[in-house]
Amino acid sequence: MAIAATAALVGAVGSALVLSATGSVQLSDRAAIEKIVREYILANPEILPEAMENLRAKELGKVVAANRAAIETPIGDAWEGAADADVTLVEFYDYACGYCRASLRDIDRLLAEDKKLKVVYRDMPVLGEDSLEAARLSVAAALAGKFRAMHKPLYAAGRPTPEVVEATRKRLGLDAKALRAPDVERELARNLNLQRQLDLSGTPAWVVGDKVLVGAIGYEGLKAAIAEARAKSGAN
Repeated sequence: MAIAATAALVGAVGSALVLSATGSVQLSDRAAIEKIVREYILANPEILPEAMENLRAKELGKVVAANRAAIETPIGDAWEGAADADVTLVEFYDYACGYCRASLRDIDRLLAEDKKLKVVYRDMPVLGEDSLEAARLSVAAALAGKFRAMHKPLYAAGRPTPEVVEATRKRLGLDAKALRAPDVERELARNLNLQRQLDLSGTPAWVVGDKVLVGAIGYEGLKAAIAEARAKSGAN
């Protein structure tokens, strides 16, 4: 409905401009154009959310473009897929987030099917102190080249309680001090800054191409966003 109303509005304004060219309405008659727009918005208020969402998407696209290197460059080995990828999918996640855990199978399926896809993982601990400690472990593991040995098993262990995080740290052979290293804190601060700039309201959140998506998008939604990003980039 909103799309149809928007198209009709464009048609109405276009008709006014055509009339102006024939002399029936002056092109400089801004009041006439504004009257058409106002009347259409009042009659079809459903177009406003669509317009606002389109504006938000464009603005976020600019933020992504300005921060692409920071968003798409992984910390350590916190990535999977093709080293020479033509599309990069970035996930912002929290180990205490059930939807993030559920997204693992979607990511696995995408990587199995798409040999030119790269997935970059960024910790975004927003669900409390347990999440923050799990994120410190995650970054420390990535810096030590042990992210892939830690990522799925930590999810599989359930909620990242202090006991689960400590057992995982010991299994990986990481020193407890590694979780408090300056590089770890800098990475988490960087990710939370990106969260604010990208206006990420929760986890999981995704960046692919110039799109920012929040929530349990699912396999089909992610696949479509990847295809769109690939088409826009001109990659085959």
